[in-house]
Amino acid sequence: MARACSPLWSWLHVLVAVMLTAAGGCWGGKTRHFKWEVEYMFRSPDGEENLVMGINGQFPGPTIRARAGDTVHVELTNKLHTEGVVIHWHGIRQLGTPWADGTASISQCAIAPGETFLYRFQVDKAGTYFYHGHYGMQRSAGLYGSLIVDVEDGKREPFHYDGEFNLLLSDWWHKSVHEQEIGLSSLPFRWINEPETLLINGRGQYNCSLAAQYNKSAALPRCTLRGGEQWAPNVLKVLPNKTYRLRVASTTALASLNLAIGNHKMVVVEADGNYIQPFETNDIDIYSGESYSVIFNTNQNPSTNHWISIGVRGRQPRTPQALALLNYLPNSASKLPLSPPPPTPQWNDYAHSKSFTNKLTSLMGTPQPPTTTHRRIVLLNTQNRINGYIKWAINNVSLSLPPTPYLGSIKHGLKAAFDQTPPPESFAAGYNIMVPPVNPNTTTGNGVYEIEFNTTVDVILQNANALAANTSEIHPWHLHGHDFWVLGYGEGRFEEGDEKMFNLKNPPLRNTAVIFPYGWTALRFVADNPGVWAFHCHIEPHLHMGMGVVFAEGVHLVGDVPSEALACGLTGKRLAGTGGR
Repeated sequence: MARACSPLWSWLHVLVAVMLTAAGGCWGGKTRHFKWEVEYMFRSPDGEENLVMGINGQFPGPTIRARAGDTVHVELTNKLHTEGVVIHWHGIRQLGTPWADGTASISQCAIAPGETFLYRFQVDKAGTYFYHGHYGMQRSAGLYGSLIVDVEDGKREPFHYDGEFNLLLSDWWHKSVHEQEIGLSSLPFRWINEPETLLINGRGQYNCSLAAQYNKSAALPRCTLRGGEQWAPNVLKVLPNKTYRLRVASTTALASLNLAIGNHKMVVVEADGNYIQPFETNDIDIYSGESYSVIFNTNQNPSTNHWISIGVRGRQPRTPQALALLNYLPNSASKLPLSPPPPTPQWNDYAHSKSFTNKLTSLMGTPQPPTTTHRRIVLLNTQNRINGYIKWAINNVSLSLPPTPYLGSIKHGLKAAFDQTPPPESFAAGYNIMVPPVNPNTTTGNGVYEIEFNTTVDVILQNANALAANTSEIHPWHLHGHDFWVLGYGEGRFEEGDEKMFNLKNPPLRNTAVIFPYGWTALRFVADNPGVWAFHCHIEPHLHMGMGVVFAEGVHLVGDVPSEALACGLTGKRLAGTGGR
C-alpha cells in the first residue's frame, strides 16, 4: 500500500507489483508444494453424520504453513462428480498472480470435475490467513482450512510468546448446501435459518453440552465422550506461567462471533495479517472473513482447567456456544473447569461491538494512508425483490456473475462478456436508510468499477433498513487483492461533514471490515495491484443473493494468464479459435 509521506516507497511498491504481474510471478524464498484432491466425504463434525467437503480426506483441509517471501504451489484436483470448484486464498494479495485469487467468474473459470489446476502465488506478508471455496456456497459445505505465514528468516515478531495455537471458526448446518442454495432462489423464499452448531477447527457438539453440569435446568444433556470422536472438543495444552499466541480466523457462512477465555485477559496484536497497537480485552468480536492474533498468559490457578467459549453476536442466537478446553498441564483434560464458560455478550449489544472495533489502531511503523483521495464510491446495501424473489443489492444492482471470467474478458477486450455500463457510484440523495425501501424492486447486473491504476479510492459502505421494518443487519465486507485502511465508522447516513471523523493518523490496515446496523464504514485503498478483484459481503447467502461488486485496475499490465484459468465462456472459445468477440 502507498505511504503518504513517501512517494518513492509508493512507486517502488507499484513497480514491483507491475514487474511481478508482467512476469507471471518470480520470487525468492522457498517453494512449498502441495497436491490436493477435493471431494465429498462422510464426517461427524458435531456428532451427526453428514456430507462435508474435504481435502485429501481431511476436514477442515490441511493447514498451509510458510514464511513471508515463500512461493506456494497447490496442485488442486477436483474429485467432485457433478460440480466445479475454486479456492480463494483469503488475505493473500496475489501480487503478480491475479489469476490465482480463486474467484469463479472473476479471476478464473471453475475447475471442472476431474480436472487439475495449479495455484501458484507468493505469500508476501506474515500473518494469520485462511483459504476457502469461492464457487456457489461451497464454504458452507466445509471447504476451508488455515494458511499461516511466519516472518522471514532472521526477522522477529514485535511481541514475544512461548508457544502458539490456531483456531479456525465456522458454523454448520445439517441441511445440505444445495438445499440451502435452492431455498434462497425460491418463491416463496426459504431462508437457511440459524446454524445447528458452531465449530472450532471442525469440531462441535449438537444436542448436548460440555458444560451442562453448571446449569441443572439446562435444556441440553451433558455430552458423553468415550474418546476419539470426530466431534470431541479441541484441547489446548499449556504450561503454567507461559505466554501463548492464539491465532483466530472466522470462515463462518453467517454467524458473527465472540471469543473469550475463562479467567484470562487477552492482548490483541494482529488483525488480518497486520500488526496493531496492542490493547487488553476480556473478549473479542470476530466477523466472517476476519482474523486476529491475541497474546495471553497462563497465570491462573495451575490446578484447574479453563473454558474457551465461542458465541453468536449480531443475530438472535439459536445456536449454543462452542467450547474448547484450555488444559493446564499436568492436569488431565478430563478435569472440567470449576467455573462455567464465559458468557457471550447480548447478541444486540452493539455498543460492546463498537467499543472493541474502535480500539483497533495500527502499530507504529505501519504505512499511513494517503491524505487525499482521487475517487469516492458510496455503496448502499439494501434488501430488495426481483419479480418477487428476495435479493441483496448495491446501489440498486444485484450482482449476477457472468460465465466468462472478468480477468480474461477485460484483458482480451471481449466487450460482449459483461455489461459495459458502469455501476452507480452512489445512491439517491432522498433515500431514507432508516425505513424499508419505498420501491423494493431492483435489477441484476454484472458491470465493473474500472479504477485508474495507482489512484487512491475511498469506499463508503452504507447500511440501511432491510425489507422488514426495524431490521438492519451486520455485514462484514472483504476486499480481494488489497488491504485497506479503515478510516472510521458512523451512525445513520454518511454526510460530507463526516470526513472530519476520519482517522488518518493510525487507522488499522485490514482486508475485511464490518458495517453496523443503520451505520456507515469508510475505507481507503490504493489501486496498485493489476487485476480484477471481488469486493463483497462475506456472509455466504448474502453474496449468493447479489451483495457484491467488482473492481478492475491495471488489467493491461497483467502478463500471461494460464489458459486453464480462461477455458470457459468467451475466453474458452477464443482459446479454441472459434470466436469469442
